[in-house]
Amino acid sequence: MTDLNTMIGSIKLKNPILVASGTFGYGEECDEFSDVNQLGGIITKSITLHPREGNPPPRIVETASGMLNSIGLANIGVDRYISDMLPKYDDLNTSVIMNIAGSSLTEYINVLEAVEAVPNSLAGYEINISCPNVGEGGMEFGVDCDLTSQLTSELRQRTDKLLVIKLSPNVTNIAAIAQSAEGAGADAVSAINTVVGMSINPATRKSNVYTKLCGLSGPAVKPVGVAAVYKISQSVSIPVIGIGGITKGVDVVEYLLAGASAVQVGTANFRDPAAGLQILTEFHDFCDKNNISDLTELIGGLRDDT
Repeated sequence: MTDLNTMIGSIKLKNPILVASGTFGYGEECDEFSDVNQLGGIITKSITLHPREGNPPPRIVETASGMLNSIGLANIGVDRYISDMLPKYDDLNTSVIMNIAGSSLTEYINVLEAVEAVPNSLAGYEINISCPNVGEGGMEFGVDCDLTSQLTSELRQRTDKLLVIKLSPNVTNIAAIAQSAEGAGADAVSAINTVVGMSINPATRKSNVYTKLCGLSGPAVKPVGVAAVYKISQSVSIPVIGIGGITKGVDVVEYLLAGASAVQVGTANFRDPAAGLQILTEFHDFCDKNNISDLTELIGGLRDDT
């Protein structure tokens, strides 16, 4: 029997399968469809300082081997999150990681400080740095090493909980961004967020999504995600959480071989809220059939003799 435990910072996950932010609600809505307690962990949808309705429709469109979305960080805001959602996590037997987003350094800080000020059972925070920084002309935090370092450092000073920085693939050098996060105190990084995409209706000559540019996810981006994880894992010593196009147990194996210590299942949850559990079963079967005793035999196990 394979030991599926894996360490992300100081947090021991019972297995490496988490569900990704924005694909599983606030963490408890899918409980009637899936036993979330069997998962390694849950990443909540992004929480901002104030409630957001998100972008106008249409904001989701299917593509070949994936989907485009421009939800726009629709959420209930941190105050309602604290009052309505945090207490529900006390009854869960899995790690819950809160995803935080913001439009300024101050907003990120205010959200984290608000949550830190109340007793809670959160395992930690994942920081969505693919957000435009209004104080820097709309440039995303995650495309600049200095901004990433500054944001990570400010948040690190305010919490002892797990701090994961979620990286964007829409950069020149994702490994350099990861190094900036590590240097500023991040416990781990997760990659990748969605890839910039677009879809146009030839008949109407209009965009199929209101915002025109949006985020591509699903199986189409898996090779991009695997490559990013490999580049990052070769450049930092902190754990990497792989994201992008995971639909089968062997996809998990691929990410671990590239250097990931855990993975997040995202778009597959829209098709089936229990996708994570099915992927976990398939992954466990693979490990048993291949006599894997623990995950250290897979993590970073890519062979060079190809």
